[in-house]
Amino acid sequence: MAGKVFFSVSMSLDGFIAPESSGKLMGRQWMELQAWIFPQRFFRENLKLGEGGEEGRDNDIARETFERTGASVMGKRMFDAGEQMWPAEAPFHTPVFVVTHEKRDPWERPGGTTFHFVNDGIETALDRAREAAGDRDVRIAGGGATILEYVNAGLIDEFSIALSPVLFGSGIRLFEGVDAARVALEQVRSESSPRVTHLTYAVHPRQQ
Repeated sequence: MAGKVFFSVSMSLDGFIAPESSGKLMGRQWMELQAWIFPQRFFRENLKLGEGGEEGRDNDIARETFERTGASVMGKRMFDAGEQMWPAEAPFHTPVFVVTHEKRDPWERPGGTTFHFVNDGIETALDRAREAAGDRDVRIAGGGATILEYVNAGLIDEFSIALSPVLFGSGIRLFEGVDAARVALEQVRSESSPRVTHLTYAVHPRQQ
């Protein structure tokens, strides 16, 4: 039985998931946006940042998101930024399929992550990710433009947002350009923690 296709992102209160410029990743605003996950025990252990860390619902959600993911898909912009920032042991530990026009051999990293470069579109990347994931889920890792392509193509089953108490003012909006006439949402879960509010929605085709 094939798993779900989902995405999971942190979002500011005014709807942004990243700064406009990749050069501002790891900048002050982005660090504030992601501040909820940095202290979590699972996150620290996964990136080998040291022992200890917070435990609680935020930590559980970070771990559950990782454990349900059998393969990931991302766009070239996210890969280019991550290639510079991720440690040698990239944090995915599963196959990752990069949607790109660049032809490149698979890039194997320590710890079980192998990046595969897919040159013939989002559906082919998803098909390959589904095959690699088996009965686990496929995560559309980002960035925003790639997530939007999958939403507008009707290929997302579910998504989660960690709504952070941060204002960006500008940047990359999660749903900028969404084909709202085709997308209906059903709220599945809402959980608050001292740091963020976790919102989960099922995605259905909108009835015409």
